[in-house]
Amino acid sequence: MLVVDVPKYKMAIYEAKKEVHVQVIGFIKAELVEVFLKDLQETIAKIPKNTYTFVTDGTHQSPLPSKVSAELGDTIMFYVSLGFKHVVIVNPKSIIAKVQVRNALETIDFPGTVVDHVSEINLR
Repeated sequence: MLVVDVPKYKMAIYEAKKEVHVQVIGFIKAELVEVFLKDLQETIAKIPKNTYTFVTDGTHQSPLPSKVSAELGDTIMFYVSLGFKHVVIVNPKSIIAKVQVRNALETIDFPGTVVDHVSEINLR
């Protein structure tokens, strides 16, 4: 069930798979962060997080400006801190954005899974 559908991101709850998907299109600019976080909190409040997988789908994520890229590890750990059973990152198609995600992951202790395509999630 699609919960949020705005030009820069989408949020969906898949009850049968027990997954919450957050897909970013491009990247979230500073002026949208507050609205994004409000939508995220409202979306995840609808489900028991400890039994769901959180999927951050970066398929259509653009390369980030260096200032934002430097904060990517903190953003990933914020998702981990939300209390989900499991966290999955779907790598961006963009090679530059994918390298930015990889570099951010090297700076943190990420307990989740990284895949290259949404279809790989069920393979874990």
